[in-house]
Amino acid sequence: MSDKKKILYVDDDSFNLEIFKINLSDFYQVHVAENALIGLDILAEIKDIRVVVSDMKMPIMNGLEFINKIKEKYPQLKCFLFSGYDLNDETQKALDSGLILDYFRKPFNLMEINQAISKVIN
Repeated sequence: MSDKKKILYVDDDSFNLEIFKINLSDFYQVHVAENALIGLDILAEIKDIRVVVSDMKMPIMNGLEFINKIKEKYPQLKCFLFSGYDLNDETQKALDSGLILDYFRKPFNLMEINQAISKVIN
């Protein structure tokens, strides 16, 4: 059994899921979901996930809707958001309120993301 801390990455782009998982699995036990509904199922099943990283623009539910929903049930989760778009008012409010801890632009810098996750997970 792995003693690596568990994180969840949610993105509707399978390439991004694979790249994220490959690059961060040396540090964390990475679970991935291709949409918010699958992400919710994973969180219900795996109780000790500590960090959630979500893409913003996804079908069914966008990243902030997803994070708002999971924070209702799992307020202890540390959440980060990815987007291919510039920071907007909605995302800035999520940062200011502490809903998300940080916002990363795509294409993502895995070293920057790893450092941010490491700060809150250890």
